Amino acid sequence: MHEVKKPKLIQRYTAGERTNHWIIAITFVLLTVSGLALFHPAFYWLSNLLGGGVWTRILHPFIGVLMFLCFAVFAARLFRHNLFRREDVEWLKHAKDVLDNNEDKIPEAGRYNGGQKLLFFVLIVLMLGLLLTGVVMWRSYFAFFFPIWAVRLASVLHALFAFLMICAIIVHIYAGIWVKGSVRAMTRGTVTPGWAWKHHRGWLRQLRGGTPLVSKCLLALY
Repeated sequence: MHEVKKPKLIQRYTAGERTNHWIIAITFVLLTVSGLALFHPAFYWLSNLLGGGVWTRILHPFIGVLMFLCFAVFAARLFRHNLFRREDVEWLKHAKDVLDNNEDKIPEAGRYNGGQKLLFFVLIVLMLGLLLTGVVMWRSYFAFFFPIWAVRLASVLHALFAFLMICAIIVHIYAGIWVKGSVRAMTRGTVTPGWAWKHHRGWLRQLRGGTPLVSKCLLALY
């Protein structure tokens, strides 16, 4: 009986990129917990997870700076892969087909599809907004440089950006779970040729030097 040869896996993320991603994920959770504790008395009990109210107030901005720096490195490495192209606009026009799982009607995607690229730039805007408003609110170091109305406005905008960030991350997590094989890419760093052909065919063509690929053969490996 002949042994079935497994397809060679494709590297999607390096160990450094995966480590950075999970640092961002952990700091995001810590910021969400501490931010909710500082936002409303109903969530104040969450401050116990960071050592109490005082420590929560102290640690929150420092954790925020750490997340921003890690995200900046991650975004810089992937920026060129997330630049919008004509095919990405076409992909977004087929958003309903994506949700309905009509894969035969969805345009070919590169390393990232139009939805992922849109989310990428939304996260950049939100991260910058959170950083700038957070600096204005940081009473220990910067708040005394600004008039009280600016600090109050920054507080409102910071809460708004944080809410939108939570919504964006929920979409990100849902999409990662919904598309089978995506979580593996950020835990092990690799994907199967079948996964790449099914979800990011343009990227696979690029990896193979742009040569034509036989879809049936690749899908058989999925």
